[in-house]
Amino acid sequence: MKNIKIIFFDIDGTLIDIEKKQISENTLKALTELKKNGIRICIATGRAPMLVPEFPGVDFDAFLTFNGSYCFDKKQDIFSNPLQKEDVAVIIKNATEIGRPVSLAMKHRLAANGTDQDLSDYYSIAGIEVQIDEDFEALAQNEEIYQIMVGCLDAEHAALMKNAGNAKLAAWWDRAADIIPADGGKGTAVREILRYYGLTEEEAAAFGDGNNDIEMLRAVGTGIAMGNASEDLKAAADEVCGTAADDGVYFWCRKNGLI
Repeated sequence: MKNIKIIFFDIDGTLIDIEKKQISENTLKALTELKKNGIRICIATGRAPMLVPEFPGVDFDAFLTFNGSYCFDKKQDIFSNPLQKEDVAVIIKNATEIGRPVSLAMKHRLAANGTDQDLSDYYSIAGIEVQIDEDFEALAQNEEIYQIMVGCLDAEHAALMKNAGNAKLAAWWDRAADIIPADGGKGTAVREILRYYGLTEEEAAAFGDGNNDIEMLRAVGTGIAMGNASEDLKAAADEVCGTAADDGVYFWCRKNGLI
């Protein structure tokens, strides 16, 4: 078996079955046994730090949040890459012009200037409601913004990103998108974490299901797409495992002798 020493996991659609909105007993078992066998386990998600779920008995080594724009472990920040203020202002303006509210993601809070069905449904995946903030404009101007969440369709992407030269879309759902720094993404964050632990990409694996996981799977030696993954991600992956609903992570790890 490959000498895997660290594995990165997306959450929604990978560790958590989107339909059931929970992690299975077998997936929990896989995570705890990987740790027991000396393999580092890391979260790699578009979620904010405060929205990363705690899984009973599981002790993750590091957290890559906001699609990798903010990474940390229990001891310290590892990587911080906020959006440029000019891009934040441009994207808010663009979204307003096409009638789309946005939510700003900061280290310790989220703030929105409104909501619509797509943004509300996006939030509901994490089990929360959109909070509309009166101090939205001040936050946009003064706080470090790591990610902008917006409900949108593919046809709206170009209008949203017009003149935002140092930002890019990280889309994993066809009704919403995350906007992050152009030089960021899960792939960039994975490389920072590997450097932090002194590991090579050949010693790393990653599981994901959405297009925002493509760069992550390409940044490791073994990239695994879930059976429920997008076709683009499957094409970028080294292997495809079972779906989240069918304990794909557990059975892949068992088949390959990691647990």
